[in-house]
Amino acid sequence: MQFLSGRSTLKTSGGISAMQITKEDMQLVATTIRTLAMDGVQKAKSGHPGMPMGCAEIAAVLWLKALRYAPSDPAWPNRDRFVLSAGHGSMLLYSMLHLSGYDLSIEELKNFRQWGSRTPGHPEFGHTPGVETTTGPLGQGVANAVGMALAQKLLRAEFAAEKRVIDHYIYVLAGDGDLMEGISYEAASLAGHWALGRLIVIYDSNDITIEGSTELAFSEDVAARFSACGWHVQKIDGHDCDAVEAALDAARCESSRPSLVIAKTRIAKGSPGMEGSEESHGAPLGEGEVKKTKANLGCDPDGAFCVGDRVYELFAERRKELESEYAAWRSLFDAVMKGESGKRWKGFFGPVDADAVRAALPVFEVGSKVATRGAGGKVLESLFRALPNIVGGSADLAPSNKSFVKGFGETGRGKVGRNIRFGIREHAMGAIQNGIAYYGGFIPYTATFFVFMDYMRPPVRLAALSKLRTVYIFTHDSFFVGEDGPTHQPVEQLAAARAIPGLRVIRPADAEETKEAWIAALSLPAGPTAILLTRQDVPVLKRGGEGARNLARGAYVLWDPARDLDIILMASGSEVHIALEAARELESAGVGARVVSFPSWELFDGQDEGYRSSVLPPAVAKRAVVEAGISMGWERYAGAGALYITLEHFGASAPAGVLAERFGFSSGNIVAKVREYLGR
Repeated sequence: MQFLSGRSTLKTSGGISAMQITKEDMQLVATTIRTLAMDGVQKAKSGHPGMPMGCAEIAAVLWLKALRYAPSDPAWPNRDRFVLSAGHGSMLLYSMLHLSGYDLSIEELKNFRQWGSRTPGHPEFGHTPGVETTTGPLGQGVANAVGMALAQKLLRAEFAAEKRVIDHYIYVLAGDGDLMEGISYEAASLAGHWALGRLIVIYDSNDITIEGSTELAFSEDVAARFSACGWHVQKIDGHDCDAVEAALDAARCESSRPSLVIAKTRIAKGSPGMEGSEESHGAPLGEGEVKKTKANLGCDPDGAFCVGDRVYELFAERRKELESEYAAWRSLFDAVMKGESGKRWKGFFGPVDADAVRAALPVFEVGSKVATRGAGGKVLESLFRALPNIVGGSADLAPSNKSFVKGFGETGRGKVGRNIRFGIREHAMGAIQNGIAYYGGFIPYTATFFVFMDYMRPPVRLAALSKLRTVYIFTHDSFFVGEDGPTHQPVEQLAAARAIPGLRVIRPADAEETKEAWIAALSLPAGPTAILLTRQDVPVLKRGGEGARNLARGAYVLWDPARDLDIILMASGSEVHIALEAARELESAGVGARVVSFPSWELFDGQDEGYRSSVLPPAVAKRAVVEAGISMGWERYAGAGALYITLEHFGASAPAGVLAERFGFSSGNIVAKVREYLGR
């Protein structure tokens, strides 16, 4: 571990930029960053000025000396990624995107946190050009960056002969709060284990949280902890531009270890009354203090959103340098991606052909019994052969999730392959998966027991917010887990998953629907998909017409009686075949029951009114829901006064068959409940 401090001028030392910038120029840029941050937060009357002011020198070095970016092509594959894990400091990022030439005007900075602006309170992927990740919940960005670094390592391994095409770094700016969150250490442990040498985390160590000094709740030796995880660690003065540049140069030289740069800073640097105070963390400085701070920094106290010509000139010079690098890369890319290399590249970055994928998938025999987790494993094997960009793994449950595909290598200590060993780290696993998706090119999946989705709910929510193509394999999806008992039996998780806007939740009834669930996840518009699979065997059902392809519509008529309808039975997953058995028994008893397989609310809601009404005719008011979870939410389809054969309590430890009888999930109980409900 080194403590680095100044040189007299900024010169390249194995870095990227050849620009010669005086200390005075760099300080001018830092001052501009501070004033923009103050002004944006003050005008919005909300926000976090302290962190951007404290990290101004770090940002100046990053954007003028280190980062490679292309404002004309924000999705350039070989750009350096910058992740603002401390997302509350968004004015820092917006200021830098404006100064560096992205499509973000000074007017957008003035509209910080306002309706319709491109500068929301926390950075949002897909909303603001140049924003690489959606951050705000602390620790997520650190883990996202680990996923990006892993994605780069995987892509470089895939295109080993063309490595110069993918040759960049992942930079992160994180704060004390990020490193207090457990997710950051889960991710750091994996980054060290995987030897992600192109990952550089700058830790803004200002010793302040909302409540006061970090000493209130945070006293560990961060450097020692990261060193123990296999990281290269440096300590610097974060306000010394020379030291920042030297530390980044040293970090880039680390090819086999991720790097942590601990930058000691002062929150709200330059503010006479707020520097070093927790009061500057999450509130405007106040008009009086803003004026005092500007005067202290040598600026016009009455000016606002002021950027001097010299600052724009510096960034224009940097952009010119970067444009030349970008043009050279384009020439290289066009040369090396001819022929077979280009075809392989399109396999990663092109669209998925659903019909071609379906043709490569296994067919399951009607009447055979197979757990949908087992069917999912067979489907995944076929997908690995058909699509080169599917990667993923499990939280130490691969044998149970059927999520490891033999013959395609694995990522672990000193190994790179498409199977990823995450260990028992669900929270980091989900956020790393998001990072892989943010990076581009890959379709990442992760797997665990459905009940453990609770451990990774925050990254699932962020994947939905960011419209990322991520796939979650959640097995052991109900009380049919059996003897493991209520700790491992999801009850409320299904309703909780469905409550996340933008998350496609698919609970297939059998092996054929499992196959179609994967096709939907890969081919429908971008966004995350959760596929919920059984531990227990279920029969492969007979269907007519389009068969299981109807899954793409979210719900469909699986069976109709040879008589007028008296009731509609709606079911999902493993309960569908039980509802089907009950419907046949009901018909023998003179009751007409339609069975609707209902694998996905979200997909069904996307259909037109005509289709929805054909599946759930308004004239048939009597309806029943059969599902091994709480009923919350089903009222939107079942209507008032429906019959619910659901589970409104925790499970128990016993064989699955015993629990099914005890909890009423048998065809005989459904028949009895329906007849009672209908008065028949």
